[in-house]
Amino acid sequence: MITPARSRHRSARRHMPRAFLLVTVLLAAAALGHAGEAPVRTVDSIGITVADMTRSLAFYRQVLDFALESEREVAGEDYERLYGVFGLRLRIARLRLGDEHVELMQFLAPKGRPIPIDSHSNDRWFQHVAIIVSDMDRAYARLRAHEVEHASSGPQVLPAWNPNAGGIAAFYFRDPDGNHLEILHFPPGKGDEKWQRGSDALFLGIDHTAVVVADTEASLRFYRDTLGLRVAGTSENYGTEQEHLNNVFGARLRITALRAATGPGVELLEYLAPRTGRPMPADTRANDLWHWQINAPADVIAADRGVRAGHYAHVSPGPVDAGGTRGLLIRDPDGHASLLTEPGAGARSATQRTPRPPSR
Repeated sequence: MITPARSRHRSARRHMPRAFLLVTVLLAAAALGHAGEAPVRTVDSIGITVADMTRSLAFYRQVLDFALESEREVAGEDYERLYGVFGLRLRIARLRLGDEHVELMQFLAPKGRPIPIDSHSNDRWFQHVAIIVSDMDRAYARLRAHEVEHASSGPQVLPAWNPNAGGIAAFYFRDPDGNHLEILHFPPGKGDEKWQRGSDALFLGIDHTAVVVADTEASLRFYRDTLGLRVAGTSENYGTEQEHLNNVFGARLRITALRAATGPGVELLEYLAPRTGRPMPADTRANDLWHWQINAPADVIAADRGVRAGHYAHVSPGPVDAGGTRGLLIRDPDGHASLLTEPGAGARSATQRTPRPPSR
């Protein structure tokens, strides 16, 4: 005979899986924000850490035709917590190319470490921005005239057998700090339609930033499932052209393109071969010169919930109000950083701003 107590226990056990599933679904929905909205609304800009702002401004403006929009300096406890760097004083310059932006960041104090001199394109601290050009030959000639350091052996045209990448011309090079950059030319029918419009400009804008990852699926759980970016395309690239573009012998890459509603895309580069790329140093800090960040307006509280649920790494201890903005600096499974921001309640930090009119 089954007693009422035992019956209740059996009923509870029978309904536990259903209840557990419901709780799991509700927690996942909460982590993604209200009504299924993506925490990241747009990609605003790409942040690049540099050692000498004067030198870097000259390079990006004179060689690549970026326009300086503004400069500012920040310091104080709130910014130390935001960036995870004690005693910082940070100079930030915002530059525009076409519709897109980069933000150069010089840590006046404390200085970080240089990019390892033996860095390769399959090391997992690798990140670049892809600058679209209207004419590859002219753009390469401009870089040669300025004696820019090669990272590729020369411009490469990807083969026609690759349906998603065939006909695209690309070249890797380095800025004065050794950061990788790419110039890219889309043939008709490839890329965003905006890159096919006629223009007198040589350097048109930024299509995407690309990061090397160890495991595409793990990275998709961060960028797609946690931050809300959508997959826009995939490709598997290999062959002598890809090897000479990346300057990695035997390179075979799984490439996954993601996008927010607006702004540059984010490409995941997984080296299927060779798997010899080194991981990002575990003690990487924002003032190290290999630190880049994706700057994105976001629902910071919802994103923070998702990051904590996924056990991803925080640089900031949590959302930080600094200079009138609430921010959160986080890292993906391979250590690449994203700075998520939204209007905040202000901060105690002293902030000095030096606005400048747009210039070239």
